[in-house]
Amino acid sequence: MDDFKDVQVAYFVTVCDNAAESCPMLPGKAKVIRHSFDDPPRLAQGAATEEEAVGHYRRVRDEIKTFIENLPGAFN
Repeated sequence: MDDFKDVQVAYFVTVCDNAAESCPMLPGKAKVIRHSFDDPPRLAQGAATEEEAVGHYRRVRDEIKTFIENLPGAFN
């Protein structure tokens, strides 16, 4: 974050609970958009098959894609 300390930020997007909890407060009036996604590696650990494990990654990938596609609406 030190690299960006002098950059004015209008929007700040976090995509996991850890980021939302550990990120410092941002100076100024940045709008913070928080959205959590499941952690595919953690979910895949309990998978019975490789296909089931891959399914977790694919599902989260698709959720992230949908989130990104709808993100411009969050800026209004």
